[in-house]
Amino acid sequence: MVESLLAHVDVLLGFGILILIIFYRFDFPPVLGYLITGMLIGPYGLGIINRGEIVDLNADLGVIFLLFTIGVDLSLGELWKMKKSVMVGGILHLLFTTALVFAICSALGFSLATSAFLGLLISLSSTAIVIKVFQDRNEVNTSHGKTSLAILIFQDLAIVPLMLITPILAGNSVSFDGALPSMLFKGLLIILVFILSDKFLFPWIFYHVGKTGSKQLFLASVVFICLSAAVFTSSIGLSTALGALLAGVIMSGSQYSKQAMGNILPLKDAFMCFFFVSVGMLLDINYLLANFPILVLATIVLILVKSIAGIVVNFLLGAPLRTTILTGLALSQVGEFSFVLSSLGVEYSLLTEGTYQAFLAVSILTMGATPFLINASYKPADFIVTKASGTPFGMKLVSGFCSSSLQEEADVEPNIKDHIIVVGFGFSGKAISKAAKTAGIPYIIVESDPETVKQEKMKGESIQYGDAVFGAVLEHAGIKDARVLVIGISNEAATRRIVEKAKELNPNVCIITRVRDLQEMKYLNDLGADEIIPEEYETSVEIFFRVLRKYLVPQEDIEKLVNDLRANGYLMMRKLSVDAGTGVNSGFSLKGGLPGVDIQVVKVGEGSKFDGKTLADLELRKKYGVTVLSIRRSSSEMVYVPYGNSFLQAKDACVLLGKPEDLVNIRKSFESVHE
Repeated sequence: MVESLLAHVDVLLGFGILILIIFYRFDFPPVLGYLITGMLIGPYGLGIINRGEIVDLNADLGVIFLLFTIGVDLSLGELWKMKKSVMVGGILHLLFTTALVFAICSALGFSLATSAFLGLLISLSSTAIVIKVFQDRNEVNTSHGKTSLAILIFQDLAIVPLMLITPILAGNSVSFDGALPSMLFKGLLIILVFILSDKFLFPWIFYHVGKTGSKQLFLASVVFICLSAAVFTSSIGLSTALGALLAGVIMSGSQYSKQAMGNILPLKDAFMCFFFVSVGMLLDINYLLANFPILVLATIVLILVKSIAGIVVNFLLGAPLRTTILTGLALSQVGEFSFVLSSLGVEYSLLTEGTYQAFLAVSILTMGATPFLINASYKPADFIVTKASGTPFGMKLVSGFCSSSLQEEADVEPNIKDHIIVVGFGFSGKAISKAAKTAGIPYIIVESDPETVKQEKMKGESIQYGDAVFGAVLEHAGIKDARVLVIGISNEAATRRIVEKAKELNPNVCIITRVRDLQEMKYLNDLGADEIIPEEYETSVEIFFRVLRKYLVPQEDIEKLVNDLRANGYLMMRKLSVDAGTGVNSGFSLKGGLPGVDIQVVKVGEGSKFDGKTLADLELRKKYGVTVLSIRRSSSEMVYVPYGNSFLQAKDACVLLGKPEDLVNIRKSFESVHE
């Protein structure tokens, strides 16, 4: 037995490593690599491993750990925030997809029970693949990313009741005389046991385990709780998956959830490998090759059906057109939990061997097509949105029908000028709006999530609904009178379009945006972005700053070094951006054209020795080597060209020009009090 287990694991991992190396080179999803590995080494392929108890055990463990980690990663608070998309969107997507598939399968001659079961199977989508693609594109927090995640979460939770429904579809539980009281009793028992465990057992175990400081013991405790929950629900006649999921959900609300997730992830990934390999072993390669044209046609039909279902559901939810299209296409594959449910279908004779093989083949083909389909969906979606936005009705369709009240409010143009427009109300948007509010600078936020807009408006935030890629939305935000446009979203394609449209409407607006890596800087620079902040570079600067502070380097020296690093680094990146293009810099950058010179804003402190003095009295250029370019009074009045008789007073913000070290030195005088 031991030799057989070791041999199976060794062969499985060896083939898996070889295939995944090839798949990673071509940027294919690893899940597809696992499936291909199973097809090759399984009984229908090379026959190296015959599916048996060992593989089945690993597959079961894979499902248990997957559900447990999904449960741990679920925040009940976050779920409540997304309740509309999770519950309404998830239920509508499941029911609408099931209804479409049921109609098609019934027309093809399948029985009503089998048609309904196939509808439920196909209604589930792949959380693992969709989230992996969105993570690679840094789009999990975009509108379509969050909507897709909400529906996927519902589908993951729905697997447990679907498992309970399967025997009923097969006619095994048509009598509810004894079954209903039994199910109610089991449900109450599960709730009671897990509530008591959450209140007493879990905290007691982790408290004493945590006192030991042993990571190995903590891992063993997490695995013990996960498997115990699965064994408990299995012992009362319910699914092991239910116990694992509930244990994870309960742990998600505890202080130990992050540590538990960190410990269980390697195990989950390892056993998920076994799970998908075991699924691949089930597919008959000869059947796939013999029926390949029909299976490809079925795959195309399935993708179309699921895309239509996703688009219709998101349309009913009132999502913007672009989000609707991208979400519908993202959910167009069959999910990993469908494989778990399909094995029950075979067990209860809802699926014949031929139907089962066809389902496996089509499911694997949809999974393989998903990354390519998602990556290719953006240009068609943008094209459709651009064409639709040409008419008033089309613009309403583009913005989403359920956001009509928000649109009516957005139709009233803000009566502000010389303001900041902040695109996106994520972490960056919140930080910028808070800073602008503190500094007394007028601003307006443009956000494409209706729920966020509604909540923030209730708090009194200056925010309007809309997608900033459209000129009409930017005009409503006052782009023609704005001084600065800050783009805080992580969607690279949308960022490019916003920069292009904003410069078209107001060539003088200063556009500040962020990028994930340095490669994107060239495109945004060519489109007219004025300040481009690479997250990668700023992270390095912050690490540099903290390292120096740990070595007790004086604060003024740290600031000088950081300023020099930023000045030289951004000068180098601008030069690289220009050289990568035409080789000619059409604009003049102050920092680029005057190396070693910086601009900073310094506020006059309460009781400062500069308070009440004129610029002529202070002789800042002679004594300190800096020049005052402009002054913003505490009343927001601007002195654009200060003269010698211009005086300074407390809380004035002075825009200074000079060397970084001189600016550091004079800051102390601005802030210091009379001696």
